[in-house]
Amino acid sequence: MADVEKDVEFIEYIVKQIVDKPEAVKITRTVDEMGVLLTLEVDKEDMGKIIGKSGQTAKALRILLRVVGSKNNSRVNLKIVEPEAQAA
Repeated sequence: MADVEKDVEFIEYIVKQIVDKPEAVKITRTVDEMGVLLTLEVDKEDMGKIIGKSGQTAKALRILLRVVGSKNNSRVNLKIVEPEAQAA
């Protein structure tokens, strides 16, 4: 099963193309009875780019992940973590 982590590589590649600080992109993959959960963390300045206007970019990322997951017969969900606003 070499392509188990394809979903992580795929979303990481896309997100790093969108953001200004690709080094801050962090993706955690967990698997449970509900399927696969990818937790995405980006720099707080890049948060708007990942979510997009009216959430369109985030919605598109989730749709693409669903397609990747369906190829592997798995349900893939994306959770975008709000960065802590400590430096505000």
